[in-house]
Amino acid sequence: MMVGMKTLGQRIREIREERDFSLRELAKKLGVSAPFLSDVELGRRNPTDKILQGIAKELGITFDELQAFDTRPPIEDMKRLAHANPQYGLAFRRVIDKNISPEDLIKFA
Repeated sequence: MMVGMKTLGQRIREIREERDFSLRELAKKLGVSAPFLSDVELGRRNPTDKILQGIAKELGITFDELQAFDTRPPIEDMKRLAHANPQYGLAFRRVIDKNISPEDLIKFA
C-alpha cells in the first residue's frame, strides 16, 4: 500500500479535522496535553504505540491505518533482536548492503 508523502502527524491532523475534533478535545480524551498532541501533529514528537492506538480508536480508524504513516524505523526492536541473536545483525546489514527495496522486503516477509 503506497501511503504517499504525508507524515503520521499530518494524517492525524487531517482525520481529526475531518471528524471535527479540536486538538484540545482529542488530547483530553487521550489523557495527553494539547501541546504534546500538537507536537505529534507537527512531527516534533513521536507517540507511543499505546497513544497511537488511542488516537486511532478516538478517530474511528484502525491502528494499522495510522501505523502505515509511521515511517520511523523500529530501531530499538532491531537493536534488541541483533543483541539477542547476531544473525539478525548480519541480516539487517545484508538488507542495507544489497539495497533491498521495502516492497521486496515486505513481499518476502
